[in-house]
Amino acid sequence: MPPATPLPPVAGIGLRSPHVAQVRRDRPPIGWLEVHSENYFVDGGPALAALEAIRADYPIALHGVGLSLGSADALDAAHLAQLKRLVARIDPAAVSEHLCWGRVDGRHLNDLLPLPLTEEALALVCNRVDAVQAALGRPLLVENVSAYLRFQSDTIAEWDFVAAVAQRTGCKLLFDVNNVYVNAVNHGFDPLLYLRAIPGDAVAEIHLAGFDASGPCLIDTHGARVAPPVWALYRATIERFGPKPTLIEWDTDLPALEILQDEAAIAQAIILERSDAVTA
Repeated sequence: MPPATPLPPVAGIGLRSPHVAQVRRDRPPIGWLEVHSENYFVDGGPALAALEAIRADYPIALHGVGLSLGSADALDAAHLAQLKRLVARIDPAAVSEHLCWGRVDGRHLNDLLPLPLTEEALALVCNRVDAVQAALGRPLLVENVSAYLRFQSDTIAEWDFVAAVAQRTGCKLLFDVNNVYVNAVNHGFDPLLYLRAIPGDAVAEIHLAGFDASGPCLIDTHGARVAPPVWALYRATIERFGPKPTLIEWDTDLPALEILQDEAAIAQAIILERSDAVTA
């Protein structure tokens, strides 16, 4: 069953706890908000009450980090049950997870680790996505992740792997433009190849974030403004897919809410450029 109100094709921001009181008090003009699902795996309390109050004023997306869709371990039934309860309570406009693994032998590794790009891994993750969608009774959005290594066993290009997950399961994609750029630099491919391989009708949400370039490779830190080359790739993404719900994601060295709104305004201007061009 799809959500009653889908995400609007406008810019939003990731809602983090330091900004919750300000959002509730001021109700700033933000297109939509996204929260990490696991932060609300509780039966009650002030955090969940605040999210329910905000849900009355804004479309909400739930973004998970702990399902470990690509793990050889079985799906964590307790985790999935908690997600299902939260979805029923909040009725979010979208529910997403990462195309990765982070759990082995029942232990969580607290990271979003890349999958080997093989037929075996593809079959496993598609099976898991199917199971989650059946449990939730709605489409799941899956996000491409940043990666700092590749497996020698890889036989599939990353972009073909991501596209195949959507095609085989009917899931939607959370297309992270920053992650595409980070991987393109780190692994030496043309990010436009990625764009051309992704079915546009599968893309239901876009993420933008900042990276760190101080070391030997780019690190997806979510701790800075969106970099100019990522904005350029985002513009190409909107040209390719059309206007999509776009999130400014910022998790470390969190700035004032107004900085996030400023970044969202840049994304919104690019969305409007595309909308105006289509109208004209």
